[in-house]
Amino acid sequence: MKLIRVLMIVICVCALAACKKDKPVYSETPEIEFVSASNSSVNAYGQPLTFVISYQDGDGDLGENSSDAHNLFLTDNRFGITYPYRISQLAPTTSLIIKGQLKIILDNVGTTSTSPQNATFSIHVVDRAGHASNTVTSSVITVNP
Repeated sequence: MKLIRVLMIVICVCALAACKKDKPVYSETPEIEFVSASNSSVNAYGQPLTFVISYQDGDGDLGENSSDAHNLFLTDNRFGITYPYRISQLAPTTSLIIKGQLKIILDNVGTTSTSPQNATFSIHVVDRAGHASNTVTSSVITVNP
C-alpha cells in the first residue's frame, strides 16, 4: 500500500513538472507594428509628423551606435521617397529579447499639389545582422498645401 502511495506521489510530481509552460520564442528578425501618427492632417513644409511603432527583437541586436549607420527607413508612398534614420543601440549585449516603442519624426511633409493629398508612409527596420523586419504602413495622413 505504501508503495502505491509513493508511486502516485511520484506520478503527480512528474505530471505537474511536465505542465511547465515554455517560454515564448521570439524571432531573431525584428518585428514591428504601427501604433500611431501624431496627426491625421498636416500642413506641408512646416508641420512635423511623428510616427510611433512598437518593436520586438529576439536577439537584441536592433540599433547601432555608429553615427553613419541607417537602420530605420520611412518611405512616403506617394513619391517613393525613403528617408533613412538611425536607431541607437537598444541593448548593451545581444541575445536579449527586447521590446518597446520608437518615435520617428518627419520634420517636413512635402506636396506637389495645390489641393490636399492623402498620404501613407511605410516603415521598416534592419538589425545589425542585416535582418530586415516586416514593413508596416501608417494610417492615411492628409497633406494640405
